Amino acid sequence: MKPNSVQLHRVIRSTPDKVYRAFLNPDAMARWLPPYGYLCTVHHLEARIGGTFRMSFTSFNTGHGNSFGGKYLELTPGKSISYTTIFDDPGLLGEMLVKVAIEEVSCGVSLNIEQTNIPSVIPSELCYLGWQEGLTQLIHLVESNV
Repeated sequence: MKPNSVQLHRVIRSTPDKVYRAFLNPDAMARWLPPYGYLCTVHHLEARIGGTFRMSFTSFNTGHGNSFGGKYLELTPGKSISYTTIFDDPGLLGEMLVKVAIEEVSCGVSLNIEQTNIPSVIPSELCYLGWQEGLTQLIHLVESNV
């Protein structure tokens, strides 16, 4: 892993469309994106190139949290998403970039995520752990046939 970055890969029994929608539907994101123990509120989400989003994560245990927002740079349905993220907290400086690649494979979807320019005060392994927890929740959401 490069400093201040994380890369993740998962193979998911789902369809590219479902996975893509899970990254852009506010209710879906609030369900799967936060790490364990956190609640997510999506305040605004405009899923179009140049569109913006705002959300916050709040610890269920402590009530403390962070709010952040960003802009969508690329949206290719069922294939890829890229967006920026900036925290409101002045102690978490920098504009992160997240690139999501979705590829149909024989058993479902190959999902690759790269997040770069993570603020230096956030340990990369902590960010990686948060993504792993979120992706576990994503899998439960998009693999369901209910």
